[in-house]
Amino acid sequence: MEILSGKAAAKGTGIGTAFVIPEPVKRTIPRHTRSENALEKEWTLFTDSKETVLNRLCNLLNSLSKTEQNDVLQRQVFEAYVLMLQDEFFIKEIKTFYEANEFNIFHSVDLKTKEYAEKLKQSNDEYLSQRAADILDVYSMVLDEMLDIHPFDINTVPDNSIIAADFLSSADTIILSKRKIKGLILNETGENSHVIILARSYGIPAIIGIENISKKIKTGETVIIDTNDSKIIISPEKTIIEEYKQKLQEEQKHHEELKQYLNKPAVTKNGTKFTLLANIGTIEEAELAKENNADGIGLFRTEFLFMERTDLPATDQNRKINEDEQFEIYKQVLQIMGNKPVTIRTLDAGGDKIIKSQNIPSIEEKNPLMGLRAVRLTLKYPSLLKTQLRALYRASIFGNLKIMFPLITHYNQLEECMKIINEVKTELKKENIKYNDVPVGIMIETASAALTSDSLSRLSDFFSIGTNDLTQYTLAVDRENQSVSNLYNELDPAVLKLIKMTVTSAKDAGIELCVCGEMAGKKNCIMILGGMGIRTLSLSPNLIFETKEFLSKTDISEMEKLAEGIR
Repeated sequence: MEILSGKAAAKGTGIGTAFVIPEPVKRTIPRHTRSENALEKEWTLFTDSKETVLNRLCNLLNSLSKTEQNDVLQRQVFEAYVLMLQDEFFIKEIKTFYEANEFNIFHSVDLKTKEYAEKLKQSNDEYLSQRAADILDVYSMVLDEMLDIHPFDINTVPDNSIIAADFLSSADTIILSKRKIKGLILNETGENSHVIILARSYGIPAIIGIENISKKIKTGETVIIDTNDSKIIISPEKTIIEEYKQKLQEEQKHHEELKQYLNKPAVTKNGTKFTLLANIGTIEEAELAKENNADGIGLFRTEFLFMERTDLPATDQNRKINEDEQFEIYKQVLQIMGNKPVTIRTLDAGGDKIIKSQNIPSIEEKNPLMGLRAVRLTLKYPSLLKTQLRALYRASIFGNLKIMFPLITHYNQLEECMKIINEVKTELKKENIKYNDVPVGIMIETASAALTSDSLSRLSDFFSIGTNDLTQYTLAVDRENQSVSNLYNELDPAVLKLIKMTVTSAKDAGIELCVCGEMAGKKNCIMILGGMGIRTLSLSPNLIFETKEFLSKTDISEMEKLAEGIR
């Protein structure tokens, strides 16, 4: 038995079998002069690898339904890949180049694939342009096969695992949440990273700050996560396992007891009412919000819809963010919540949230968190925003929709967004498509937005304070970076002053205000926020009962006393 100490990031207890996720293999394409006697051998390696990939894709095609929507989408991708691998003209072009030059087969395939993809991109034909990503994807598979590189597939993680990894992406976490994961043990992430936020949302206990994980934990070992004591127990003795099974039963019992708050309002001891909304990123989380009787959805993170696509291979970068697909998802979420408000945030891609799509160009940035992300990205590529807004307004007739723009930093951005909204409404009218006029608000998540919130309130129907980004931008601390996580403090006076300023601006303008960051789910933060006069919080669905219990035992005067010093 061995005990490791880390930092508790998402509370809970977990017992399960360790699954260590290997570090990604970085592919390097060998480039050297081939010998004359290697000509036939290398060509055979290419053709054999191509056939292996082709057979793999054909087998996958045969296993897919021809009617189920997800399978139909996947079939389209695989069929495109198969056609690329059977393109005799392109294969002949590779062979001609390979035989006429002295480069090895790896460099020849890589070079000709990129050349061909570039030609397709430069064509004036939209269909051919879209095929550029297909050919890069499928011949990447062939090169991996030639180099004996087999990328790890996150979908192969078995149920009931405790995941150990140096790093996980947000997309990986969304996929793993559907695998009944018992816990996360990570190294390179902060306790306010998106991965940990998602873990909290899905009720997955997590401990961070464990270095050299693959050397300390082995796949198949029994592991216990104890976030109360911030420790991990590897290969525990039977008596320890029984002790923690008892703790799990107690946690489950408390969870059942909290269900008494299902149909009770969120009120303090002295009767002050709060509104508790839910933060979600998927349809499944909307169902959970409904089950927990949330007062509505305060934040629908739409970018996670495009990060969780398990119906397409990991190498595919050609999927469009489709209007009809978005419409169906928004419609479902609105219908799930009925008459309750649903605030849907427009695409917040970029920065640490990488989305692979033909619509979103891959841009190398030295400082992506300060770069082309969120509303900056969608205003630079307005077709992205227009597509999403069309889907949102089409869905608006199915529920109580509110639209919210992320990372607004100045008034002109909001004016541009409103201009695109008006264009969308005009188009829908011409097409005789019904829609409802809906409230349009913004996220206050930068110091500039908070400082000018009085001006921004003129064009906004509501504010939502995103305390996660507001904290990191105000304090200049990357919340994903564990090395500086000790500097990340949501209760820093500078952050609290900006929140107070925003509360005042909203009150003066007579518009609604909500807090939708992680502060909304932390008891010590709720005390301060409540004391400032904030009465609407948006938090993880699984924290709603717990927050109702906390409020029922707290007096509003206690909150106001704590907030007295904030000016």
